[in-house]
Amino acid sequence: MYRHFLRTTRQIAGLAVALLLLLTPARAISTWSAELMPMTSPTTLADIQRRDFLEITTRNTPATFYEGRQGPTGFEFELFRRFADDLGVSLAVENDHHIGDVLEQVAGGQTDIGAAGLVLDRQRQDVTYSHPIMSMQPMVAYRRGAQAPKTIQDLDGLDIGTVAGAGTSRVLRDLQKTHPTLTWRESPDIETTDLLGMVESGELDAAVVYAHEFKLSRLFFPDVASALTIGEPVTLAWAFPARTDPSLVERANAFIDGMRRSGDLERLTQKYFGHDDYLEYVGARRFIGQAQAHLGQWMNDFKQAAGETGFDWKLLAAVGYQESHWQPDAVSPTGVKGLMMLTRDTARHMNVSDRKDPQQSIDGGARYLRYLHDRIPDTVAEPDRTWMTLAAYNLGLGHLYDARRLARLQGHDPDEWGSIKQMLPLLQESSWYNRVEHGFARGNVAALYVRNIKRYEEILNWVERSQHQFSSLSRATASTTTTPVFETVPPAP
Repeated sequence: MYRHFLRTTRQIAGLAVALLLLLTPARAISTWSAELMPMTSPTTLADIQRRDFLEITTRNTPATFYEGRQGPTGFEFELFRRFADDLGVSLAVENDHHIGDVLEQVAGGQTDIGAAGLVLDRQRQDVTYSHPIMSMQPMVAYRRGAQAPKTIQDLDGLDIGTVAGAGTSRVLRDLQKTHPTLTWRESPDIETTDLLGMVESGELDAAVVYAHEFKLSRLFFPDVASALTIGEPVTLAWAFPARTDPSLVERANAFIDGMRRSGDLERLTQKYFGHDDYLEYVGARRFIGQAQAHLGQWMNDFKQAAGETGFDWKLLAAVGYQESHWQPDAVSPTGVKGLMMLTRDTARHMNVSDRKDPQQSIDGGARYLRYLHDRIPDTVAEPDRTWMTLAAYNLGLGHLYDARRLARLQGHDPDEWGSIKQMLPLLQESSWYNRVEHGFARGNVAALYVRNIKRYEEILNWVERSQHQFSSLSRATASTTTTPVFETVPPAP
């Protein structure tokens, strides 16, 4: 999609120039032809602003760029989108590359910026790098049930894989200087998710990946665990063609430095890589098994309810799992019933006559979520609005309003879910719940409730992106259409 946009832009520009040449007297051509020539000149900041788009080459990975529920997302996507906004231009993004391809595109001057989890490599002469963006710590991931490697010596004899060109192989080569028996396999045609999938399936004993990438992906590979960190952290940076005008690099460096000074870079890093509230191993495995066994029979009902209420069906499915594990006859000790666990009052409000009827329950639960969503203050933006809606579904709209009041009392932003998440547990403390209208509530349970739903939805999004069929779901991992060609790195001589 993004590559097509880029070609269309260039084609339109070319047609416009051709028409002008046909319709303009010859004497006038020389007056403005010099202004048109930079369209084909080497990339500079002025050229980019004149053509009105910035060309980015990246990779389709959870840490860089992917299609999310609300469109393109990812840490590096959000960063270079902000940079394009800073330049006042639009984006043209190519994302169907591996690291080696990205660097070839950059070195050949076929793109403006390579932003693809690239490691700063001062030995390359054909690429210029930006100022540091973040540090990346290499680590070893292994399959649960196997003996966890605790030292470099424990890696001897293991079948280890890594992504060639990602910087991890360079760290392994440095380690091999002092541990000559260390061996591994590497390929430029795989990604971190492929490696973790191979470890989980037993095709590899272990993989060397970056800690932040593992943190993003571990939810989808519950049979893979972290072992030890290895080597020193390396530096993430953007890459630019070495022979281009330095104005773009200088402007990018000023942008990165400004993001760092303002704290926006740290906040962006925390947004994507900072959270530790992930599902534990048992919870993730159970969810995947339940999805395989039960979700297929209710999927159409979730999709229909989603179409009528405007929610993503996977969010509704995640709520249904959190409420009842998709069991239509579920009943709680407090009397809530059905797949979406509706109270008697909520069912009456949503005109649900039989709470144990799964279709009625899903439809009623989705409409009740929409009812709550519409009553969150207009000042709350997405996705915070949805997270507050889920909290209200769990503990009631009044208690959510109370948490917002506590946020104000403590000087926090009541429109940010991060603030509300901190306030919810205070509704269990008498010194705080006595100061709000609706009194005591199990706020910590609501915070965990939202956390779990977010993670369940992430798994379903992952599975959908990986084009797996739920009817044959066995593990949440990205599939590859070709077998990667590994190069074996032998022991040092």
